[in-house]
Amino acid sequence: MNAARGLLGEYMIAGKKIVIGALVPTDFVPLYGWFNDVAAVRLDGIFRPVNLASHLQWCQNIGNDPTKVMFAIRRCGDAAIIGYLNISSINGVHRSADIGIRIGEEENRNQGFGKEALRLGLDYCWKHLNLERVALTVFSKNARAIHVYRAAGFKKEGTLRRYCFVDGEWIDTVIMAAFRPSPRKIRKSAAGAVHAAAGQDAMTIAV
Repeated sequence: MNAARGLLGEYMIAGKKIVIGALVPTDFVPLYGWFNDVAAVRLDGIFRPVNLASHLQWCQNIGNDPTKVMFAIRRCGDAAIIGYLNISSINGVHRSADIGIRIGEEENRNQGFGKEALRLGLDYCWKHLNLERVALTVFSKNARAIHVYRAAGFKKEGTLRRYCFVDGEWIDTVIMAAFRPSPRKIRKSAAGAVHAAAGQDAMTIAV
């Protein structure tokens, strides 16, 4: 994991293809559209329309909750947001949290952006939040998401039967979690990320 100065002036955590960093005001409109995307929301939750006033208030207050961290996902060298990574329910006693991710538009999916964002997010959880366990839930029929989570290091812990009622049917929900790796693996991950991101960081700083 490597930090670089972003196109918009904020510090970002860089990978090979994408960077994750703070939200900025220009991200608020795309986020509003994604939160109101019925088809996408059905993949992981119950759809409720979000009004603009509430959305803007939420965006302004996102950094005030110590139990949450939210990252914008961007392509390396591009200021446009393509998705977001949300770390929530951060518990300092149990050293645990939940994580969620969304790539906003179909054109940016199936390109490895989500997997890399999850890897960077987990690295942040281990190194900066000192967490031991990071969990997520996913609908059992969302095979694409489950594949991405497994590739990022999450393992299935169980299934909540008929847990959610979405679009006229009951949906089973799968619980998955990733655990803090050994110190050696964390150091190895850091070294690999710095090496892989070096060229992209130089480009980002120069833009």
